[in-house]
Amino acid sequence: MAVVTGGVISFEVLPEDCIANALSLTSPEDACRLSLVASAFYSAAQFDAVWERFLPADYRDIISRSGDAADLLASASKKDLYFRLCDNPILIDDGTKSFSLEKKSGKKCYMLAARSLKIVWSDTPRYWQWISLPESRFCEAAELLDVCWLEICGKINSSMLSPNTNYAAYLVFALQPRTYGFEYQPVEASIEINGHEAQKRTVYLDHQREQKERYAVVQRRIGIFNHRITHRMRQRENAGYSKERSDKWMEVEVGEFFVKDGPDSEIAMCLMQIKSHWKSGVIVQGIEVRPKEDK
Repeated sequence: MAVVTGGVISFEVLPEDCIANALSLTSPEDACRLSLVASAFYSAAQFDAVWERFLPADYRDIISRSGDAADLLASASKKDLYFRLCDNPILIDDGTKSFSLEKKSGKKCYMLAARSLKIVWSDTPRYWQWISLPESRFCEAAELLDVCWLEICGKINSSMLSPNTNYAAYLVFALQPRTYGFEYQPVEASIEINGHEAQKRTVYLDHQREQKERYAVVQRRIGIFNHRITHRMRQRENAGYSKERSDKWMEVEVGEFFVKDGPDSEIAMCLMQIKSHWKSGVIVQGIEVRPKEDK
């Protein structure tokens, strides 16, 4: 409890471990903000007990699946470990996944490497090839050479994620200069939970598509609307568009889902484009699952 002296609330007289316990009941973001308010908060915010509470309960088990486990667990402090996991995703499960924390909340984030996804025809060199890129967090990425049937799926169990959290899945990819087949054709994205379709949406991998669509809408508003044009505009308003990430890769949202605190569920995340035309030039790094940002 804070002490009131002369009408001013003072936390300085409280034991540091008491303040640290109070901070551990907030969030990583709030703890960092409060540490800037008073020296008592700053000192208490360095306690391992605070950041141990912010780390996932199973963080040791997850880290043990990494080749850097010994180095990570030897971090100078739990606060140092927390921010290392936020800023530098670690590879786990023989490099088939990466794990990190969402900085503001400490929620779990994963990326499934292209090798751990089900990519139709990926074992046929005529259609796909596996390449190494220095800018990828995984040792291999899948490059689309030429297919008419595009199907990419990944699965994750809800028990791996943070409970009571709204998550979104994103295809993380790059486009080659010679990319074709995606300029005007959307990709169907879906989320399934335990084999039941929970969400379906249309997405565009072409990163210039949204700008083109907005220009087209403006042009059409000058003319006369008909039912067909209005229907197409509504479809495009609900569509998902790709955007550039801070790491210079592209991403497009596959869909979102809520993880309950309860029985384990299998979440399947899929993208499909099976029109008869041919497609080429997409490089798939993986599918990332992270907490959905509030709008």
